[in-house]
Amino acid sequence: MLLTHESWILSATFFLSLLGLSFHRAHLLSALLCLEGMMLSIFIGLSLWAMKLSMTFPMMFPVLMLTMSACEAGLGLSIMIATARTHGTDDLNTLNLLQC
Repeated sequence: MLLTHESWILSATFFLSLLGLSFHRAHLLSALLCLEGMMLSIFIGLSLWAMKLSMTFPMMFPVLMLTMSACEAGLGLSIMIATARTHGTDDLNTLNLLQC
């Protein structure tokens, strides 16, 4: 099955965000932005898939995923604020995750 134009764009967006997450992990904010880009591409893909099927029940999957990504974003920002307050920076290279 050949991929449509929208599928190629969403796949490229997802993998560019994944590459950004793997290569640019210097700051927590940039990692969170890459995660949000991945979630946004998955959300748009699920929405387009549900519209293509033209069913009413699968339209709940994108709404559920949008809710989960909003919770993930709020949790990530609160963790970033907590680490910036305790360590003075959001630089991931200076954080020691083995320390309590």
